[in-house]
Amino acid sequence: MTEANRGAPHVVGAAELLAKKSAVDELGRLRSLPVEGVAFRPTRPVPHEDGLLTEVARATWDAFDEPVSQVHVTTTFPGRIRAWGLHQVSTDRLFVVHGLVKIVVFDGRLDSPSHGHITEVIVSERNPGLLIVPPNLYHGWKNIGVTEAIIINMPTEMYNYEDPDALDMPWDSKAAKDVIPYVW
Repeated sequence: MTEANRGAPHVVGAAELLAKKSAVDELGRLRSLPVEGVAFRPTRPVPHEDGLLTEVARATWDAFDEPVSQVHVTTTFPGRIRAWGLHQVSTDRLFVVHGLVKIVVFDGRLDSPSHGHITEVIVSERNPGLLIVPPNLYHGWKNIGVTEAIIINMPTEMYNYEDPDALDMPWDSKAAKDVIPYVW
């Protein structure tokens, strides 16, 4: 039986079932349209006789055309969501050190060619990489793993305690539901 003529299964709850959608095509390319300016630089754990080494950042990578002004570590408990944040000046450079995290970026910029698009990236120590989130993009993440997630950020701007470049729209607020077409 082919996929096209399968029809709905004859089970209780059939009307509520959703067809699974693959995040990649048969060549492994992401299906989602990328948000303009967002970049993901995969890295890889390199095994050696004492353990693993994974590069987090290198000055020669494109993500570092601006200096690192500070480095901070944040953690997120399993099942918790930290969204939606937005910086007007700073670019975030995020790296998941431990855990399994889904990071989502929404382009609400009115003049952007990718206005309304969403980029989703799932990262972990088994699928490491550096995610670059430019200014004026809503972004956040959910710890979809079973352990506390540890995330490093190397923003382009130093945190200003008197005037933080940080705007928040709580993910579970009515405003977020009205503005950002994403369900965690």
